[in-house]
Amino acid sequence: MAKIFTTVGRWFGWGGALGESGGQQSTKPGSSLTEIARDLGVDGALQMSAVWACIERRASAVASLPFFVYEQKAGQKTLARTARLYALLHDTPNSRMTPFEFWRAMMMNHDLRGNAYARIDRAADGEAVALWPMPADQVTPFVLDDGAMAYEYTINGSVAILAETNVLHLKNLGNGTVGLSKLEFMRATTDEQAKAADNASKVFGNSGKPTGVLMIDTILKDKQRESLRASYAELASGSTSRLAVLEANMKYQQLSISPQDQQLLETRNFGIEEICRWFDVPPVLVHHANVTTWGSGIAEIVDGFHKFSLRPMLVNIEQAVRKRVMTPRQRATMSAEFSLDALLRGNPKDRAENYARLLQNGVINIAEARQLEGWPYIEGTETLHAQSNLVPVSSLGKVQAASGGGGTVIAQ
Repeated sequence: MAKIFTTVGRWFGWGGALGESGGQQSTKPGSSLTEIARDLGVDGALQMSAVWACIERRASAVASLPFFVYEQKAGQKTLARTARLYALLHDTPNSRMTPFEFWRAMMMNHDLRGNAYARIDRAADGEAVALWPMPADQVTPFVLDDGAMAYEYTINGSVAILAETNVLHLKNLGNGTVGLSKLEFMRATTDEQAKAADNASKVFGNSGKPTGVLMIDTILKDKQRESLRASYAELASGSTSRLAVLEANMKYQQLSISPQDQQLLETRNFGIEEICRWFDVPPVLVHHANVTTWGSGIAEIVDGFHKFSLRPMLVNIEQAVRKRVMTPRQRATMSAEFSLDALLRGNPKDRAENYARLLQNGVINIAEARQLEGWPYIEGTETLHAQSNLVPVSSLGKVQAASGGGGTVIAQ
C-alpha cells in the first residue's frame, strides 16, 4: 500500500526533487518546464554530439585516473599492492572489464541517469572481489521500513533484490537517498536541440534551396497549371539534376529564407552551450566553435574543470567506495584514493616544476620522484634535500660548514 501511495504521489508531483518518502524512489521531476518537450531517452540524447562529447569527456577523464589503495600503520601510509582491495580498484574490477572501462560505464550512468550502480561480489570473509555495473534503467531503489535501502535489479526477465551492502551506489545531485536524473531534468534543452536539428535537416535536405514561385503575365488554365507545375517541380524541390529553361516572359522568384534568417545556427550553438552547462563541461573541451584556438586562457579553463567538476566527482566516488565496498576492518586500516597527479602526465613542464618544488623543500627524495615517473632506482638517491633559506638563522653556520658553503642542507 505504501508503494502505491508513493507512486501516486510522484505522479501528482508531491515532494518533487526535494521530496523524501519510503518505498520506491523516483529520480524524475514532478512537473515539466514545457508541455510539449519530448522524452528522447538515452539513445536519442547520445545522438547529439554535444551530449556525447560531454559524457565522454567527463567519463574518460575520471576513468583515466589510477585508483590507489593505501595501508596505514603507525601514522605511515604505504601502497597496499598485495591487498585484495588494491587489485579490485586498481587492476581488475571484474573478469570482463578493465578499470577504465568500468569507471567509464559508471560515469555514463551517473551523468545521464543521476545514479550509477554496481553489484558487489564478496568472498567468504566479506571482502569485495568483483564489481559489476548495473544499468541505471534496470535498477529500482527502495527505502525499507527500517531506513535501509534495497535495490531491485531486472535482467533477462529475472528480478534480483540486492541489499545496500552489496551495491555500490554513486548519486548525483539529489536528496541524499537517490540522485536526480539529469537527462529528465534537461528534457526541454534536448528537445529544443532535437527540433533544431530536425529543422536543419529538412532545410539542408532540400539542398538548402527553399520553394520559389513562377511569375507569368498571362492567366493559365487548370491543365496548363498542372503541366507547368510538373515541368518545373525541380525548382521547388531544389534538385540540380538538369537545367530549367523558362519560356516567354516567365520568371522564377526564389523565396530566400536562409538558415541564418531562421536562426538555426544561433539556436544550435546556444543549445551546445546549454548542454555543456548541464554537464559542467567548458564548451572549449568539446571543441565548440566559440573558442577557436588553444591559448594561455585555455590552461585556466582546464584547471578549473579539474578543480570544480572532476575533483568533487572523485570525492563522491572515494566516499561511496569507502562506505559500500570496504569492510569495517578495511576502513580502519586502509584508504582508497584517486591519484590526481595523473592529470599532469600530459604536461612535462608542469610536472617537472612540481617535482622541483617538492625536492627543494624536502617533501620527497629523488628516488621517489624517479619512482613516480616509472624510472629505475639509482643507489644514493633516497636522501632528502632542502634549500638553506628554510633553515633557522641560528643554524646558518652549521649549514654552511656541513655543505661546504654551497647553501644546501642534507636532512638525514
